[in-house]
Amino acid sequence: MPVPVPQQRSVPAAETSHGDLTLLVIEDDPAGTTITVPELSAAAGTRVRIRTARNLTEAARLLTDDVDCILLDLALPLAGGGAGPGTPTADAGTSGTGTGTGTADSGSLPEPVSERAGELAALTHVLGIAPQHAVLALTAQDDTELAAEAVRVGAQDYLFRGELDARVLSRAIRYAVERKRADTAQHQLTESRLRAQENARLERGLLPTPLLDGSGLSFAARYRPGRSRALLGGDFYDVVRTPDGTVHAMIGDVCGHGPDEAALGVELRIAWRALTLAGLCGDELLSTLQQVLEHERQSEEIFATLCTVDIAPDGRRAGLCLAGHPAPLLARHGMPARLLPYQDGGPALGLLPRARWPRRQVELGGAWSLMMYTDGLIEGRVSTGGSERLGQDGMVAMVNSRLEQGLAGEELLEAAVAEVRELNGGELTDDVAVLLLGRDPERIRRWGGSAPRSHPASPVVARPLGAQRPPL
Repeated sequence: MPVPVPQQRSVPAAETSHGDLTLLVIEDDPAGTTITVPELSAAAGTRVRIRTARNLTEAARLLTDDVDCILLDLALPLAGGGAGPGTPTADAGTSGTGTGTGTADSGSLPEPVSERAGELAALTHVLGIAPQHAVLALTAQDDTELAAEAVRVGAQDYLFRGELDARVLSRAIRYAVERKRADTAQHQLTESRLRAQENARLERGLLPTPLLDGSGLSFAARYRPGRSRALLGGDFYDVVRTPDGTVHAMIGDVCGHGPDEAALGVELRIAWRALTLAGLCGDELLSTLQQVLEHERQSEEIFATLCTVDIAPDGRRAGLCLAGHPAPLLARHGMPARLLPYQDGGPALGLLPRARWPRRQVELGGAWSLMMYTDGLIEGRVSTGGSERLGQDGMVAMVNSRLEQGLAGEELLEAAVAEVRELNGGELTDDVAVLLLGRDPERIRRWGGSAPRSHPASPVVARPLGAQRPPL
């Protein structure tokens, strides 16, 4: 039977200025009766526009973004209804109001999961093509079981034909729309919480607590994700001290962005720490890391850049290996900062199968600060809308100006990252990871040969969880 909806009164233009709703009615009306929206009270301040569709094919054409609610007659037959590819179609002699146990043609209808599954096939199809729309199910008055099942499947509410009037329908439409909005908001909140949990797990893997007890070196670090991602990217770092007193530090960057790249960065970081604690260093360590990368990456196009340094127990010299990564910045006491040599660097991990990474010896001196960073720090633009990048030379000049102001440790990193962001005119497109190691002989003597044991820093924006505060 056609849906018995009362006629709509004429609505003044003043009452239709805002809050309008659009209802799509999907029901088989052989008589061609015009379906109209029920009369709404003036206090409601809402006008409901109506569209009618006699089958699912026509409904798909009328289903646009401005539709707020769908009223679906569960008695709508599927035969010839245009359910679309992949939608079960009933036998020619079987109506959608059957028990769902009829014989389908050529196996097109899968075995129903319940006795009412066939009667809900149209609803299932509508929910599939309109996941963002509120849906009202219309059924016979005495079929409470089917109505409840429709809500369980995904409809926001149900209506009985015999009880349908202006007041019930207008209220049901508004209720269904608001409930759908609440469901959508709850779903987004749940996704946000899951994303935050995943972010925390990735952060613990990518940005670990350094193992520096007894080294006498200070440590500070900053991480700032790029503006286009909610999750961490592929930047990672680690610092450990081996039993012989050598301090090993590394920073790396997996090409690309997203959870897959972040997960690969975690694997490389953990592999580096394990290999370092096992005694590997330089070319031997990087060759093994490349094997890990080749086995774990999802595509042969994925590569990773890496910078490693191993600082001698006396803290005055270090070995440097570069795998397609920017060279660190060294600032000695009373001298301007400069880039360490980078001419002898090797290719990024994963590019050449039999590559080699020479280890270069560098002199650090007595008192120094060593800054390691990812390319997100130097690829930011220096003017809004311009194409010029900061580059390594610009970074060196920026750091030297901050050193002249007397900044060091965390204050230096915080100021540097903030200035790069300001020059770029907003958040950087790429992730930025930067760490700072320092040696102060006077402080070491004051503490009897080693720096005081520091506590993990509080988790704040742009600061990795578990980072240690430097004694500087």
